[in-house]
Amino acid sequence: MSVFMVFLRPKLCLQFCALLTSFIGPHENSPKMSDFGDWYRGIPEITRYWMTGCVTASLLGRVGMFSPYSMLLDWSLFAYKFQIWRPLTALFYYPISPQTGFHWLFMMYLMYSYGKSTETGVFSGRPADFLFMLFFNWICSVIISFATGFYFLLEPMVVSVLYVWCQHNKDQIVSFLFGAQFKAQYLPWVLVAFNLILRGTMIELAGVVVGHIYYFLMFSYPQEFGGSVLLKTPEILYKWFPSTVAGVHGFGSAPEGRRAAAGNAGGHQWGRGQQLGSN
Repeated sequence: MSVFMVFLRPKLCLQFCALLTSFIGPHENSPKMSDFGDWYRGIPEITRYWMTGCVTASLLGRVGMFSPYSMLLDWSLFAYKFQIWRPLTALFYYPISPQTGFHWLFMMYLMYSYGKSTETGVFSGRPADFLFMLFFNWICSVIISFATGFYFLLEPMVVSVLYVWCQHNKDQIVSFLFGAQFKAQYLPWVLVAFNLILRGTMIELAGVVVGHIYYFLMFSYPQEFGGSVLLKTPEILYKWFPSTVAGVHGFGSAPEGRRAAAGNAGGHQWGRGQQLGSN
C-alpha cells in the first residue's frame, strides 16, 4: 500500500487527530488531561515538532494506515522509481512491533531528554540553530545510509543530538541502567555497546559519527584550532524561528575558559564538570 493511501482514509485521519487533540488540548474538567497537555506544550518547540512527527508516523504505521515498506529508505526505489519522499519518511517513521517496541520507546525517551536538554541548553534561545543542526545531521545520516544500507534514521538522529550534548557536558555524571554512573562523554559509546549486545547492530555508531562531524565543524574547529566557522544557519530559519537571545553565542568563538581568562565573562558557562546554567 502506498504511503499516499493514508489520504484516502480521511475519516480515520480525522479520528486520530481528534484523539491527539483530546490529549493535548485544554480540558477544564480533566486535570490529568490538562497535565499531559501542559507537559506536551512545555517541550521545546523544535523537539516537540520532531517528537510529534516521529510518534504520529510510527503509530499510524502500527495501526496499518500505510505499509512500512513505503516509508523506509530504499535507495533503489528512490533512484529508479523516483520515490523521493523516502529520506523524509525514514526520518520520522520507525516500525513498531513486539520485537522493536521497547527499543522505540527507549529512543523516544532519549529524544525527549537530550533533545530538550540540547535545545534549552546548548542552543538556548536559538531554535533556528538547533533546527539547522537537525537538518545537517539528517543530511549526513542520509549519506551514511546510502553507504551502509540501513533503512531508518531514528537511531542516528537521536544519538547525534545526544553526542553534541555530551560533548558540551563531558564531565557531567549521567546515570544509565541498573544505577550505573559515568561521565557524559562516555554515554554515546555505552549506547553503541548496549545495542550491539541486545540487538546485534551498530547503527548507533552512525549517530556518533554524524554528531562528531557537526560538533567538529561547528565547535571544535573554530574554538580549538582557531579556524573559521564552516557551518552557518540560513537566514530564512531565523525568520521562521527568531532567536530570543542577542547575537549568536558560542558559535565559532573561543572556548569559555579562554574567554574568561581574557576577562570576558559574557554568555553561557560551557565549563566542563558544570551543569548547564551553573556558575
